[in-house]
Amino acid sequence: MVPISIEQFVSQYTKNNPSTNKKSFTNKLNESVNSKKFGAVCIQCGNPIWAIGSAVADWNGCFTCITGESDSDDDYEIDDVC
Repeated sequence: MVPISIEQFVSQYTKNNPSTNKKSFTNKLNESVNSKKFGAVCIQCGNPIWAIGSAVADWNGCFTCITGESDSDDDYEIDDVC
């Protein structure tokens, strides 16, 4: 995964999704990061969650369960939990 700060990701995400409430999404992303730090696991397979994907999808999931892909090398994850 490619590390990115919360601020950078929120800026990029809200630019690409202009109807998103920036403050609300930042809060949701912070919650996902904290959940991952405290050991949250995917509700489908039990692997560690993908903080960014969990915030976007609005459920605790790992990269593979959220995207259906296994290669996450080019995808972002918050730097605090990489």
